[in-house]
Amino acid sequence: MAGWSQTIIVGNVGRDPNFKYTQSGVPVCDFSVAVTRRFGGQQEGAERQEKTTWYRVTCWRRLAEIANNYVRKGTQIMVVGTVEASAYIDKSGQPAATLDLTADTFQLLGRREDREAGYDEFAPPPDSMGDIPF
Repeated sequence: MAGWSQTIIVGNVGRDPNFKYTQSGVPVCDFSVAVTRRFGGQQEGAERQEKTTWYRVTCWRRLAEIANNYVRKGTQIMVVGTVEASAYIDKSGQPAATLDLTADTFQLLGRREDREAGYDEFAPPPDSMGDIPF
């Protein structure tokens, strides 16, 4: 029986995309995404904590071209794809691992500066449906 998995991440782009072509001419683009999870602080006096997990995202073909044109460091992004973990020994001889996500699709959610300034790039839905012509 064949298997199937899908991973969805929402985080901030950590570096601008690296775009290139394979030897056979296929476009490929990669960038990093930091996913920060906040937890704790529920009880009085407890400190809120956060943990950041980094993903290396790779896009292929047309999606790679789109990522190269629109993805920028600091942008919040949702990526849907397949994740694979890889273990290796780092430069200092210590064991390390990476999470590599091959993107099927992505959605840009806005820039960090816009969110901090309170600017929402996407307008909220109308309060009333009366102005819609259908």
